[in-house]
Formats: sequence, C-alpha cells, structure tokens
Amino acid sequence: MNMYRTKQQIAMQLCSIVLLTICVAASARAQVSYAAPTVITPPPVPPELKVEDGNEAFFVGHAIGTQNYVCVPCDITKDGCPPSGVVFGLFTPQATLFNDQFEQQTTHFFSPNPFEGGTIRATWEHSRDTSTVWAKLVAGATIREDSIDWLTLKVKDVGAQAGPTGGDKLTKTTFIQRLNTFGGLAPKTGCSTTADIGTKAFSPYTADYFFFKKAGGKEGESN
Repeated sequence: MNMYRTKQQIAMQLCSIVLLTICVAASARAQVSYAAPTVITPPPVPPELKVEDGNEAFFVGHAIGTQNYVCVPCDITKDGCPPSGVVFGLFTPQATLFNDQFEQQTTHFFSPNPFEGGTIRATWEHSRDTSTVWAKLVAGATIREDSIDWLTLKVKDVGAQAGPTGGDKLTKTTFIQRLNTFGGLAPKTGCSTTADIGTKAFSPYTADYFFFKKAGGKEGESN
C-alpha cells in the first residue's frame, strides 16, 4: 500500500511539473507574439539631411565594405579637379549590411535603374528575397573630416522592385540615410599624373543605413 501511495505521489508530482512546463512555454510564446515592435531611432542629423515629414525608420543595417575608386581625367576648370587634371572618382560602393546579431541582411552597390532607362544609381538588394531599391542623392554633410559624408537619399519615385518570387522586404522604402560613417575616403596618393589613369583603390568603411517608409504603413521586416 505504501509503495502504491509513493508511486501515486510521484506520478502527481510529474504531472505538476509537466503542466508547469507547458504553462511557462505558453507564457513565453505569448510574450514573443505580443511583444512591442522594435523602435528604430536614427541619430540627430543636420537640417539638410532630415527626411520628409510623414516617414519613419523601419529597418537599419550596419554596413562593412569598401568605397571603390578609379583614377580618371577631370576638367581643371571645375571644382574638385586638381591642377594635375586627374582625380579619384567613385565607381561603386561594395558593402554588406548586417543586423545586430551580425546576420547578413542586404548588399549595397551601384547598378542601372530600369525605371530610369538604365541610369546608374545607388542600389540595395535584400539578401533573402532579392527585393531591390534604387536611390538618388538628396543631400550630404561632412561630419568627420576623415570619413565619407552622411547622406540622405530618395527612393520614392526613383525605383523599387520586388524579388522574382514576390519578395517585398525593401519595396516600401521611401528614403535611406547613410549615417555614422567611418573611413571610405579616396586615397591622397596614387592618382597624381595621367600615367595613373585607370588605377583603382578600395577604401574600407563602415556605416549605418537607415531605411524609411511611409508612416503608419505596413510594418517592415528586417530578416
């Protein structure tokens, strides 16, 4: 009888443990399901870089890559062209954007925009669904003398395209800001005479890219 009672007590304890485990798991799932969405807040920017009212950040990517330059001829009568008549010109960025867990999210480069007859634009492509956006420069500001400018770029009315299977992670984008830049400037040497024309240089840089959408629109996905 005592053995039976002991077995019954053990069974009841096990049932209690199982029920408690199920309740804890259910509670955790509920917390995940109903957790408030992450609020993305870009850092303060100069007035000329502010995004139009009615837009909000929905995605941020931390970029690691290079700004790629090539030595080209320039017009010495124009600003930015030195007396040598040659200068390093940017021909493309080449960067990968990661989330806070260092998971790849997006790639960044230059490419022809099919919505503008092939005009070369700054381009971002989502690494999973291949949705793509093209953007043109709105404004830039030098924040650090040793680093590339902070930028605001416009996507709306420029170009956005879903992936081949309908992926649309980026297609809601209206503006993009390149902020918190470090590095990426063209080298000061290697492009000083016409003999250097065609010389390429790859300058490492990091930056944060903030993607904006129309406020109140469909909540953006970042992975």
